[in-house]
Amino acid sequence: MAHNHHSHVSGSHKMGKQLMTGTIAAATVNTGGKLMVKLVKHPFLVFGFGVAAGILVYRYRKEIITNATKTYDAGKDFVLQQKESLEDIVAETKETS
Repeated sequence: MAHNHHSHVSGSHKMGKQLMTGTIAAATVNTGGKLMVKLVKHPFLVFGFGVAAGILVYRYRKEIITNATKTYDAGKDFVLQQKESLEDIVAETKETS
């Protein structure tokens, strides 16, 4: 039972870290949106930023795909662990009733 609790805590920690990363990404997108409103008056700068972003995404595409896959897998594992935990609680409740 203690082993399951440890893996649950570890999974929660990983998911918390990913949630924090998502929050930071959302704040960055929000700030970027405000910046784009100001930059829309300068289309060549927007084009330049688009080219730069495209180059960066192309250069780091393998790392981006790897990280996205890891995040997806960690989220799926977290959901499965929570499902198992809930099933255990339900089973224990039925046993004591």
